[in-house]
Parts: sequence; C-alpha cells; structure tokens
Amino acid sequence: MSLPAHFITPERYLEFERESASKHEYLWGQMILMAGGTARHSRVTTNSTAMLHVRLRGSGCQVFNSDLRVSVRWDGLITYPDAFVICGEPEYVDEKRDTLINPRLVVEVLSPSTERHDRGEKLRLYKACETLMEYLLIDPNPVEIEHGWRDEHGSWTAETIRAREAVLKLQTVPAELPVSEIYEGAEAVRG
Repeated sequence: MSLPAHFITPERYLEFERESASKHEYLWGQMILMAGGTARHSRVTTNSTAMLHVRLRGSGCQVFNSDLRVSVRWDGLITYPDAFVICGEPEYVDEKRDTLINPRLVVEVLSPSTERHDRGEKLRLYKACETLMEYLLIDPNPVEIEHGWRDEHGSWTAETIRAREAVLKLQTVPAELPVSEIYEGAEAVRG
C-alpha cells in the first residue's frame, strides 16, 4: 500500500489508516507518518494514562491511549493523542467506532521531533475543538508541563509547571496529579 502523494480527503485517510500497519496523522489533507517514541516518552505516557485512569474511576469520564484516533477537526486534524479523556458517552465519526470526536482533555508527551508541531498548529487546532476543555503538554526531560484550560467564557489560560514536588490540579476533570508520579521512573530509563 503506498501513500497518496497529494491532498487527500479525511474519508480517504480513514480508509487508508484502517488498513495500515503504521500510524499516520491527518493534517490539512496530508498524511504524516507518526514517529515512535523513546523509553522516557513511553514511561511518562504510561504514568499519565495510569494516573488518570485510577483517579477518574466512577466519575463518568474515561481515559484512552494512543491506540484510538481523535478527530479534532474533520478537515484539519485527525490524530492519536498520547492519552485523552472523554466525559459522558463516547461519540464516534462513524459506525466503525475507532475515531472519537468528543475529547475533554488531551495529553501530548513531547519529543524533539514533534515539539514544534505539538506546540504550534496541533495545539491551535486542539484549542478550536468545541469539546476540548483542557490539555497537557509534557516534556519528558526536563520536568516541564504546560497545562492549559478553557474558562467559562471560552478563553484559554495556561500555566507551566517545573517543580517535581508540585501537584497538577486539573480544572475540568476531577483529578489531581502529583508531578513526581508523572515522571516516576523516567530518569532511570535511557532514551
């Protein structure tokens, strides 16, 4: 199976992606091969996903990992966040039930090859998603988390957390995340 060389529709992207052995992000009509992560990236992602899962039990919110796609904007961005949360019933693009459309919180663990994109166009599109109320951009090395949330007027506020002993209090889902637990074991792995 070869990748289309020019603009493709989101429908064609999903057809291709559902048959592909590798993951691709859809961005404004282009398919971008998603790079693999490092051991440190994996550790921080796993910690974040596990912490959210435990803390959100019984709250009506669910945590998903990067095995499931999210359509952030149908013609603009369809991607695989490192982790994301939905509250209430999952809403899907179609009957295949493999692409969600109602994320409440997204978590992206940054890497040198994706940081510029994750902080730039991707974040801009995330912020335009009507259901998205909160995001975390986590740098696995050094300790640095950008935490952004939408207020009741629709304006975005962000804070940067660099203290390992801090506790990150989520604003739109019922969870507090000790920063030390997000980074637990990350320093011990190479890569």
